[in-house]
Amino acid sequence: MSSADSQADAPQGAAAAPDTPADPAASGAAIDALYYGWLAGPATFDAPPETERQILDAVRQLAQNPSLAAELVPRIPELIPQLLRSLRDENVTTGELATQVAQDLVLVAEVLREANSAYYRPMTPIKTLDAAIMLLGQNGLRMLLARVAFRPVIRMHETGFARRAAPLVWNHSEKCAVAASLMAPGVTADIFEACLGGLMQDVGLIVAFRLADRVCPNGKVPASRDFGVELLARSRVLSEAIARHWEFPDNVAEAIARAGEADGAPLAQALAQGDRIAKLRLLIDAGKVEEDDALVMEGLNGFQRRCLGKLSSLE
Repeated sequence: MSSADSQADAPQGAAAAPDTPADPAASGAAIDALYYGWLAGPATFDAPPETERQILDAVRQLAQNPSLAAELVPRIPELIPQLLRSLRDENVTTGELATQVAQDLVLVAEVLREANSAYYRPMTPIKTLDAAIMLLGQNGLRMLLARVAFRPVIRMHETGFARRAAPLVWNHSEKCAVAASLMAPGVTADIFEACLGGLMQDVGLIVAFRLADRVCPNGKVPASRDFGVELLARSRVLSEAIARHWEFPDNVAEAIARAGEADGAPLAQALAQGDRIAKLRLLIDAGKVEEDDALVMEGLNGFQRRCLGKLSSLE
């Protein structure tokens, strides 16, 4: 998504969003409970309280040892360093970017697929790399590279419940990254940093599910929604710890940890809004929430609801 696209879609300050939801914390907890129930699906059991405590304590302890936590997921690869350096240069031309992208055939296919997706809706099929990069813009290309780099981290080969959950969590990661980047201009946050936060915040959840697999039998997780809400909260703290260990920007790591706080910094606000919108999109698509549910109609303002609709075209 280009910076211009995001700026055009974004509300201009608070005056553009008079119907801001009154109690996002309460609706956020309700959405998290539904989201955990959807992730868990039928792979649940009535776990005794000590099992739930064991899992939650393991997640908390691992967040205090980020180097050990980071060993449980592959580090994000440095995807074409020359290209990433070029994307920081505002004077780089589309042709120069195309020449660098063309060195990786897999990346070429990803760029063309993205440009021709329903999200961008080109009038005619995009067939050349130059045209695709021009349509995506520099921010759109940076965000695509980030998604390509994160994909093997979230969707790695797993066993147990983590294997079942990984593609569902990755679906949320992609949608959250896009939604957070759309929310960023309206709260004066950086678009690309919002995308990075959206992709990074689920890494801790995958690690948490791996820990649960060590405790729970037969690839199942505790059925309790209260447990699920607490697990999601603690996994964000774990994501923050891993992000700092990977030397992510401090404000991105902090935004992940504070995304659920009403007084968070602009980046945390963008991430919290993107996370909520992405979860609702998944729950609506799964038939767990109706389009006219109060969580949508009262929990999101008008611009956020438009973003919710835009995510339906994200493949």
